[in-house]
Formats: sequence, structure tokens, C-alpha cells
Amino acid sequence: MSLSNNDRVLLQRCIDGEPGAWQDFVYRFVGLVVHVANHTAAAKGRDLDDATRDDLVAEVFLTLLASDKVILRRFRRNSSLVTYLTVIARRVIARRLSQTGPGGNLSVTGSEPADEHADQDQLQMENAEEVERLMSRLDPEEADVVRMYHLEGKSYQEISRVVGLSENSIGPLLSRARQKMREGA
Repeated sequence: MSLSNNDRVLLQRCIDGEPGAWQDFVYRFVGLVVHVANHTAAAKGRDLDDATRDDLVAEVFLTLLASDKVILRRFRRNSSLVTYLTVIARRVIARRLSQTGPGGNLSVTGSEPADEHADQDQLQMENAEEVERLMSRLDPEEADVVRMYHLEGKSYQEISRVVGLSENSIGPLLSRARQKMREGA
């Protein structure tokens, strides 16, 4: 999936520092970041209270703003912005969750600036672009299911409602799609 024109314009407005652009950006993507926080925590067997979720979401947006929006500036624009932001958000959230103390509270010490991870961010971007390249080899239905499950964190039930397949057919479809992606690598 390529970068949509609306996202391209919004991204450029943010990078250029246009008035109101950052608010529009946050409004557009806050739901995605909340979803990534919930999904990442669930994958790590963690429950998030509202305050912790809000802290994680804020951390993602602060990371995007850090060092004059370096992460946004490095986006190559040959994949979807949603995919790129999902990768960045998942990485930031997973790192922060791994820093939690024994009581489950997020540690406020030991937070690392985003620019120290520039090489890792670049690798993550390249990985996201590689996933998009591999997904382009799939049938559209397979690509949609892979995207919904692995990048958007949707459940089999949610996916089955969207694509109109039975819930029991989602797992086998994902397995076939992963196999095709492995063969295309």
C-alpha cells in the first residue's frame, strides 16, 4: 500500500511546521497509537490502566517530535504512513513496557532519546518497507488479512467481519499468506 495523498499532505504540513498541522496529525493517528498500545501490552501479557495507556501514547508522539521530527523526516514515503507509524509506535511502547518496575508502573528514568536509536529506526523503516514489498505479492484479500492481523492488531473475529470470511478460515489464510511471503523473500 502506498502513501495516500491526504497523509502525504498532512506529513509535509507537520514537517514544515504549519499552524494546526500537529493537532491534525495527532487527531488522525491517536486511535492507531492507542490500538498499538493495547495490542502490544496484550501481546506481552500486560493490562494497561488508562493513565499508563495515556503515558505510552504521549511517549510515542513525543518520540515523533524529538530532534525536530527526525523520525517523520526519515520516512521514505514509499509505503503507507499507517504502517510506518505502527512500527515506530510498537517499538517505542515495547521498549517502555520493558522498563516497568515491579509494581507495573512505567519507569521515568532511563528513557533514551530518539536520536540515539536512529540506526534502529532506519532498520525498522526498512523492515516495514520490506513487509509492504512482500505483501504486494499476495492476493488482495490475503494482504488485507495480513495487514489487519499483524500491523493493525485485529482479532480473527474482527477480521472475519471485515472481509466476510468465517472466523475459522482466517488462521489458514494467514498461514498460506506467510508461506507465500517466506517464499518471496
